[in-house]
Amino acid sequence: MLLQDKVAVIHGGGGSIGAAAARVFAREGARVFLAGRSLPRLEAAASAIGADGGAAEIAVVDAMDQDAVDSHVDAVARAHGGIDVALNTVGFDHVQGLSIAETSLADYLHPVTGYLQTNFVTAKAAARHMTARGSGVILTISTPGARLTGRGLIGNAAQSAGLEGFSRALAGELGPAGVRVVCVRPNALPDAVDTSYTGEMFGRIAALTATPRADWLAGLAGNTLLDRLPLLDEVAEYLAFAASDRARSMTGVVANLTAGMIVD
Repeated sequence: MLLQDKVAVIHGGGGSIGAAAARVFAREGARVFLAGRSLPRLEAAASAIGADGGAAEIAVVDAMDQDAVDSHVDAVARAHGGIDVALNTVGFDHVQGLSIAETSLADYLHPVTGYLQTNFVTAKAAARHMTARGSGVILTISTPGARLTGRGLIGNAAQSAGLEGFSRALAGELGPAGVRVVCVRPNALPDAVDTSYTGEMFGRIAALTATPRADWLAGLAGNTLLDRLPLLDEVAEYLAFAASDRARSMTGVVANLTAGMIVD
């Protein structure tokens, strides 16, 4: 199995991408530890893993709080000999679709501060243990906004480009210690809209042009080379591969899972 006996901590483990990745990680033999702010969502994610014959431990942790994250990661590392994989899938609802004139400074900064803070906090906590052992993988999640242009994207673009830059710089810093950093850039995920903040966010964007959300998502799909959007399981499977030793020469990269909306 790809992740046999690997210790994997997933922040945002009750969310759509986090829960999907957790199922695949557990199937591939990892010891999975889910952290998040919503106990019911964490319990649902762990239950789904249990239904597949696996197991996951859960903890209510605010991934914006360095002390709380450090305490949880340290406890997992002490109990299991270290941390092999750290995945941050924490998401923040934010404003998109509005011009700069219509966007407040607070709305612009909300995703920038949120995504960059939580990824700094969780990466810092995991990196201490990984560098001490000389191995480990830190996984981050970006969006197509890092490479797109146009009206209504300024907050998302700044957040995504910042996170991709953070991931590349961190890979350079931690690489000599044997720690890899891989950023994954999926597209909108149509099978996540009913279970994540993106459902409401995409609905608000679609409403600006009086377009039903389903039609708006279909329009996004039509802008990809594959004429479709990626699915949760596809992202989760790639994350498992990137975390595995089969990808041990991969670091400092942004993996393009946009189904061809962006061509690198």
